[in-house]
Amino acid sequence: MWNLLVQPLVGLVSTHLNNKAEAKQAVHKSNLKKIESESSWENNQSVNANNSWKDEWFTVILSIPLIGAFVPEMVPFIKEGFITLQEMPDFYKGFLGAAMAASFGIKSLAKWGERK
Repeated sequence: MWNLLVQPLVGLVSTHLNNKAEAKQAVHKSNLKKIESESSWENNQSVNANNSWKDEWFTVILSIPLIGAFVPEMVPFIKEGFITLQEMPDFYKGFLGAAMAASFGIKSLAKWGERK
């Protein structure tokens, strides 16, 4: 008689534990795919960087205001340029930031403007 009462209960517990283990396995597989995807992205970035001038181009562009700040004749132009950039639409500044982040391989900066 105990066998008739315990056996369905054991079956329910066993099914529950199996379902829980399968759910954990699915999450684990999803995490592994995400890691593999990120690794693949980084490999592609490093291969593409070998044949690209965009990193150097952005470095030169970003260095112009830095260097110009030490040239008194350039300071008013640099200030005016930053005021103009500040007035640009947010979407443009976001795209520009994402392009620079991708160029330098900084994935986290590309997500900087995202809201959670």
